[in-house]
Amino acid sequence: MERNADAVISTSKLCKSYTNGEVPQHVIKNMDIQIYYKDFTVFMGASGSGKSTLLHILSGMDRASMGEVYFKDTNFSKYSEKQLAQFRKKNCGFVFQQVCLIGSMSLMDNVLVSGLLVEKNKKQVAERGRKLFAEVGLTEKEWGKYPSQISGGQMGRAGIVRALINNPEIVFADEPTGALDSTSGKAVLDLLTGFNRKGQTTIMVTHDLKSALRGNRILYLRDGRINGECSLGAYQGENEPGFEERKEKLLHFLEEMGW
Repeated sequence: MERNADAVISTSKLCKSYTNGEVPQHVIKNMDIQIYYKDFTVFMGASGSGKSTLLHILSGMDRASMGEVYFKDTNFSKYSEKQLAQFRKKNCGFVFQQVCLIGSMSLMDNVLVSGLLVEKNKKQVAERGRKLFAEVGLTEKEWGKYPSQISGGQMGRAGIVRALINNPEIVFADEPTGALDSTSGKAVLDLLTGFNRKGQTTIMVTHDLKSALRGNRILYLRDGRINGECSLGAYQGENEPGFEERKEKLLHFLEEMGW
């Protein structure tokens, strides 16, 4: 597949297989995909369809069995483990269902640990951390606390700060609201949407309709292949004109996909 100049990540004939005993399980099958700058791309599909596996391969957390993965014009599918680690540190931010902050460190120290992996100037990292904490609505009193002293929603917001501290090209979010109540989940989605509006390329895996509505591009996976695509345009908000039409369009698409 010819790579588009607007693609920040693209794949060619991507395959991923695991061996269960002597029986190979083909999780990703000959997939060509392009992820575009500043898009909010959402992967949906039934459990076992390959969503998280694809996310891990695109972010360099896992390797494909066959095929190629490009970041801009660079094929990183043949990188060494050390090169992949450098790639992730410089270019990828991660927001997971379980935030997994270090319990013995304050929220700020958790962020500093990630930031100092790339930028050695602690003052600059701390200043960016303070700005990001302010953007996600966490005060100095709150980011000085330990993970055990804050709510799930605050934990989710701190996880987003950690994901953004190194100015990543792409934020990868794997079921980011899965462990949160509806109020905290909406707050996390609002933050991801807000940063995307500022130009942050975002890729999210979700089973949740409300989460999926935040994306402008929905890719539906079935049995390791892209089974369909739905373009929704930029998310404007639940109370804005056109939201119900957006919801109906996505629901119709998902019904066609067998969701």
